[in-house]
Amino acid sequence: MPIIIPDKLPATKTLTEENIFVMDNSRAGSQEIRPLEILVLNLMPTKIATETQLARVLGNTPLQVELELMQMKTHEAKNVSRDHMLKFYSTFDDVKDRFFDGMIITGAPVELLEFEEVEYWKELCAIMEWSRTHVYSTFHICWGAQAGLYYHFGIPKVTLPEKMFGVFEHKCDRKKSILMRGFDDRFMVPHSRNTTVDRKDIENCKKLKILASSEEAGVYVCMTDRGRQVFVMGHSEYDGETLANEYFRDKALGLDIKVPKNYFPDDDDTKEPVVTWRSHANLIYQNWLNYIVYQSTPYEINSITPVF
Repeated sequence: MPIIIPDKLPATKTLTEENIFVMDNSRAGSQEIRPLEILVLNLMPTKIATETQLARVLGNTPLQVELELMQMKTHEAKNVSRDHMLKFYSTFDDVKDRFFDGMIITGAPVELLEFEEVEYWKELCAIMEWSRTHVYSTFHICWGAQAGLYYHFGIPKVTLPEKMFGVFEHKCDRKKSILMRGFDDRFMVPHSRNTTVDRKDIENCKKLKILASSEEAGVYVCMTDRGRQVFVMGHSEYDGETLANEYFRDKALGLDIKVPKNYFPDDDDTKEPVVTWRSHANLIYQNWLNYIVYQSTPYEINSITPVF
């Protein structure tokens, strides 16, 4: 089934070339199907790349998914045109009276700041509180996951001695979890972050269950009962070249950046990166959409029950 994205979104051309079935809003409006309505709060500076990455994994399912993109009203994006943001993005004021089957809160390049120091923290808190009553399941990514764990459960983030940068091996802690259905015993996930969350803090929270983790990268996925809130510490949605782009950018700036682990063959940055995480990236989003969102959310979307 297709993923429904705004008319003329730049991601359309890329996804069509990859044979991903894309449908614009105009065509979708003529069909008598209620697609899953997924709101994406895109906090990443690379807006168009992130739009494409998420549309790709969400579109690789048998379900019809309609994306709504949202930006922060209290922060102006600097790496994309104002015209793009006005054309394709809503603000919280535009959507706060609506209900959504699912929501994704992305990562953001603000992890070395205290949460309260982030320019849009108060607005984000209002959105996360709203998600408890207006979204069936919220999928938090990287810094978005750390922010969600801090806001909802008071779990702090911890600064790492050096950047967690590369592709790391993970295992399923709860193999029978519906979110982990079909996962191999060992699987790879990209990470790019300077902070983490202590495993013991998550284990001490009775409302959270750890589903997957890495000996080197720490907790990867945890969630509340029935998956109403999902927290994913890595970037399974990343393209094959995303870590390379970040590495070469920082290297050109003269920053102290190490070669991403388990990424370039023989750690040789002149060689093409090897993608080892794509199948599991598709699987975690398929499982979330199918087992947690589609099979659990009420047909009358405005009858969503509040989270705890």
